Amino acid sequence: MDPSDSRYPVPSRPHRVEEVIRKSRFITAGARATDGEAAQAFIESIRREFPDATHHCWAYVAGPPGDTASVGLSDDGEPHGTAGRPMLTTLLHSGVGEIVAVCTRYYGGTKLGTGGLSRAYSGGVKLLLETLTTQLRVDRITALVTVDYGSIDALHRALPEIEAEIREEDYGERVECQISLPRENEGSLIEIVAGVTKGGGIVRVL
Repeated sequence: MDPSDSRYPVPSRPHRVEEVIRKSRFITAGARATDGEAAQAFIESIRREFPDATHHCWAYVAGPPGDTASVGLSDDGEPHGTAGRPMLTTLLHSGVGEIVAVCTRYYGGTKLGTGGLSRAYSGGVKLLLETLTTQLRVDRITALVTVDYGSIDALHRALPEIEAEIREEDYGERVECQISLPRENEGSLIEIVAGVTKGGGIVRVL
């Protein structure tokens, strides 16, 4: 997916899965992370929930799917490159954006080796993603639209075509509407207002 796309799936709610691999218990938890701070807050919440765990390895992509502008990872004491990196790679190729994953491990006494660890941590994230519920993220903007009274009904009828919603209306000398809409439809809103007002409307993006 192109990182510039304004619509992409994101986690709709926190989710977790669990599996036992050669006596080690792996609990993989995921949630939405709109930025690095949100990711760290989720990671800390998992640490507090499982304070006696051997490791809390994590990775996050706090942006569009595949975008590496805001990412993070940690092996948390596991051999370098065996946990955070495979987790991050799996997230980057998942098609899901704004996501953080924490894999909590309770060591069971049997070493997995570097290859086994990488498979366990990436596998935990894959298992999480298989049952993760998502919602579509839409980058929305707010526009202030001013029209005459004679144009307001036509404006109301046209807005659903561009997924726009009126949040507030102020009836003064003219009608001033505060409208929420997907960023990608800004140009369409300008065209609609120009059409229903014969060029007499005003659109100002807040």
